[in-house]
Amino acid sequence: MPLFNQSIRRKIVGIALGLIVLMLVTSILSMVMSSQVGVLLDELTNRYIPAYGDLARANIRSLERSVALRRMVMMKMQEVPDEEAYAARLHEFEDADRRIEEETSAARKLINAIIDDSRTPSDNAALARIDTRIETAVSELRSGMNEDHARLLKQIEAKEMAEARGTLERIDILRDQFNLKIDAVRGDMLKQVFASTSQVIGHQHQAIIVSGIVTLLAAVVGFVFALLVSSGITRPVRLLLAGTREVEAGRFDKTITVSTKDEIGELAAAFNRMTEQLRHNERIRETFGRYIDPKVVQGLIDKPEVAVDGQRRVMTIMFCDMSGFTSMSEGMTPRGLVKVMNHYFTVMSGPIRSNRGVIDKYIGDAIMAYWGPPFIEEGEPAEYACFAAIDMADQVPALQKQLPDLLGIRAMPAPCDLRIGIATGEVLTGSIGSELMMSFTVMGDAVNLASRLEMVNKVYGTRILVSQATADAIGSACELREIDRLTVAGQSVPQAIFEVMSKAHGLSVPQASLRSHYAEGLAAYRARRFDDARAAFNAALEAVPGDGPARTLLARIAQFEADPPGADWDGAWHLEQK
Repeated sequence: MPLFNQSIRRKIVGIALGLIVLMLVTSILSMVMSSQVGVLLDELTNRYIPAYGDLARANIRSLERSVALRRMVMMKMQEVPDEEAYAARLHEFEDADRRIEEETSAARKLINAIIDDSRTPSDNAALARIDTRIETAVSELRSGMNEDHARLLKQIEAKEMAEARGTLERIDILRDQFNLKIDAVRGDMLKQVFASTSQVIGHQHQAIIVSGIVTLLAAVVGFVFALLVSSGITRPVRLLLAGTREVEAGRFDKTITVSTKDEIGELAAAFNRMTEQLRHNERIRETFGRYIDPKVVQGLIDKPEVAVDGQRRVMTIMFCDMSGFTSMSEGMTPRGLVKVMNHYFTVMSGPIRSNRGVIDKYIGDAIMAYWGPPFIEEGEPAEYACFAAIDMADQVPALQKQLPDLLGIRAMPAPCDLRIGIATGEVLTGSIGSELMMSFTVMGDAVNLASRLEMVNKVYGTRILVSQATADAIGSACELREIDRLTVAGQSVPQAIFEVMSKAHGLSVPQASLRSHYAEGLAAYRARRFDDARAAFNAALEAVPGDGPARTLLARIAQFEADPPGADWDGAWHLEQK
């Protein structure tokens, strides 16, 4: 069976076994050569160098014996001989003489061990000559000195100092001859040490070079072997990777053709089946994406239990309506009205989706959208909703210019604008409907309040109004202006409502002056200081002429002056209409 038609497991195991064999060969060769270097190094450190040291100490012991001998003579030459000191020097003399024998014997023993070791390529002939010379030097020293030592000791005992000095001179000559011979032997021994050191270094370099060459050869052979075997794996894997990247980019028309019969071939077939299913799913998603917000579709796919079970979440709700739609639609043909509404919804839906909002539904000319888990993180929905509202308001001037061109008329019969209401609170999320048809939506007081705030814009002449909870959640992300305390239809507790003027630090100088004067007027209005409130609201109108909230509260002040509020008035306005 051809190698490339084997399973991936067998291919990988084959590569691993081949590399293991090459690794073992390299390791064994390195161990053998390292062991040879170790033997040479052991011989150098444990035999050559200690033998050289023993010969050096033999020279020292010869000098120590000579010194001890002279001290013996000095002890006897005193007028009153110091017998105790003489005995001590005699002991030193005999000990030094004995240690000369020990040091030379130790050196000869190490040299013979080197000669007898067949594992090391030493110069056995030179070492044998050194051993013979040591033996000869010691024998000559011993034969020549034994008689002189005995004679010297007798002469010292007999107080024959003149004769003793002559004998001592002959002993010194013999000692010098012995030291010269030992020095010559040490010189030759040092040459052998250097030769052994050179052998160790040479073998070490040889081991490094051979190990490097073998390792390089093993690496090259292993690489070639692995390249040949793995090419049958990597080529189809690259094709699969290219196909996967196509799928990642959203292109599902990529098919893979792999000729191998291993697991990758099976994977390629499975990949082709997967892309076919993805194409089918994408067609379904594109179809439903036109009727349901894509975030909802994806969310229900990722977490289907959210739709089935339903959950209570704190979310931010937006209602957006086009003002003047009724009068604008009266003179339009159905085709023209659909064209205008489609363009209007396209323009206004863009900021909602770009700010991570979910469009729940289109109701006539109104848009209902929401922000919150599981589509975005908690703590951010209110900011995204207000950013979307500001971006939508920024589209109004361009929309007002585009609508006449869409309709083929010179000017719109009535001006169009936006009214946006935003509220934050706990709502129920889930699939609502019948067994025949369901809709994933949100329900709760926050939804009703957002719808009421959208309509409250008519009362105050504003574009974007938000609830107290939304204003608290926004914090400093947007520039807000408190408009009034209001009780809308369906609620019994009044709450503050705010106008979104711009994003943070986006107020112009007139807008900042407007907000400051309006806040002064609102405080005076709630304190029943209607004259001060009128002056502040007029100052606000001077900053921004035509400001709707200021004009509304001025009209309300005129109404209160004609019909003052009751003693229990709390500064809130009750709005009964829906």
